[in-house]
Amino acid sequence: MDKSKIISAVLIMCGLIGMGFLLKTGIDNFAKKDNYVSVKGLAEREVMADKVTWPITLKDIGNDLPSLYETMSTKTNTVMNFLKKNGIEDSEISVSATSVYDRQAERYVSDYVHTRYQVSKVITVSTNKVDLVRKLLSSQEELLKQGVAIAVSDSWEGNATKFEFTGLNDLKPQMIEEATQNARVVAEKFATDSKSNLGGIKFANQGQFSISDRDDNTPYIKTIRVVTTIDYYLN
Repeated sequence: MDKSKIISAVLIMCGLIGMGFLLKTGIDNFAKKDNYVSVKGLAEREVMADKVTWPITLKDIGNDLPSLYETMSTKTNTVMNFLKKNGIEDSEISVSATSVYDRQAERYVSDYVHTRYQVSKVITVSTNKVDLVRKLLSSQEELLKQGVAIAVSDSWEGNATKFEFTGLNDLKPQMIEEATQNARVVAEKFATDSKSNLGGIKFANQGQFSISDRDDNTPYIKTIRVVTTIDYYLN
């Protein structure tokens, strides 16, 4: 037999074998492309807030504006002394301008309005001394004894005490790893129950991190949560 024909036959055979292998691989990949399981993995942490913003709202009413300004100035100094005496520094305190509301300037004035002016001022403490502020929030009676009444915080007006956690970036890698591991445990259990072998990852979504108060009574304790979604092939 001609040597060149033998070589050609061998090459053709190799080509057919290779084509068959590629065809089989393609069929297998096509067949398994819809064989997957989608699972979710959860990771949670409870952390203490590391920043607090405490708005202290002062209000007063009266008919003599200069007298109200003087009274507001005295109250402001009293609050400032209270804060500094208890460990709050100047750099952690900001004071707003005095706001004046003239009731008689309104279009519709009730005959029962006996005081014309309402003045207010907000002293805001922004600090990482969370435990200290929590202590001061519980000891405001000292200000009451000095004649200073602090207006009740109202979240609708945006002047409620706010606790925050700013160290999320330090926790992200560990929490993502934990959520991913939890997702794989669920996927492996599903594969075992369905008599399949767990394959590689088809799709993965890290999910969004959320930070919320653990409950209404302890806003300084935060719950951090992330849910990852991962699709695994099933063989």
